[in-house]
Amino acid sequence: MPRGRGIAWTQIASGVVLLALCVWIIHAFAVGQIEWRYVGQFLFVPSILRGVGATLLMAVCAMALGMVAGIVLALGRLSTAWLPRIVSGLYVWLFRGVPVILQLLIWFNLALIFPHVTLPGIGSYRTVDLMTPFLSALFGLGLNQAAYIAEIFRAGFQSVDRGQYEAASAIGMTRLMAMRRIIFPQAFRTVIPPLGNEFINMIKLTSLASLIQYPEVLHNAETIYYANTRVIELLIVAGFWYLAAVTALSPLQHLLERRFSRGKSS
Repeated sequence: MPRGRGIAWTQIASGVVLLALCVWIIHAFAVGQIEWRYVGQFLFVPSILRGVGATLLMAVCAMALGMVAGIVLALGRLSTAWLPRIVSGLYVWLFRGVPVILQLLIWFNLALIFPHVTLPGIGSYRTVDLMTPFLSALFGLGLNQAAYIAEIFRAGFQSVDRGQYEAASAIGMTRLMAMRRIIFPQAFRTVIPPLGNEFINMIKLTSLASLIQYPEVLHNAETIYYANTRVIELLIVAGFWYLAAVTALSPLQHLLERRFSRGKSS
């Protein structure tokens, strides 16, 4: 059999299998015990909409924390001094190696390790009062994200031609000034696409915060189905809103990718 014909039959067979799988899934949802009227009934209830807002708020705040900490870590990884380089490397190794859900649980139960927190000049507070679900989720998600953003920015900084550093030094710029005025703007074009992917992933990661009682959309959906037992229907509602948020952000991400890739090529 000619090679081209063999490839064609393979593609046809794959298409048939995929179509059969889609039909089977649609049939299962159509004839199963799902009451679709409950999906429409709970799609826009206030608690679900509040959960959507809390999800987006946490994604933005955790991403902002991760960006700030990640840039600092990236600079530490590229430092010529051994101490910041080792500390940054250990941070990235630790936070990338420990599951996110475990980090969230540690932050939420931090009072078991440090019962009290003393703030100089302010006072001493019980850790259990300070580590609310919001702060626990913020630290857990944001500081974990920092480890990944650090690697993204490190690659971005390294993508800038070494001659740019030398030219900046030749005209009397300090290393910090060169990073701020020359290196960072050029590196930013490289890191924008992966940062967009990380933010979209962060929206989905916020669902883990439901485990520590942060009232994002999945947590609020769980609260409802604990009362009315419509488990699958409420999970579909939560899934719809996650999918809607990701779908709304994807075109913006593609637009930024095209814009910055065009600027980089020019």
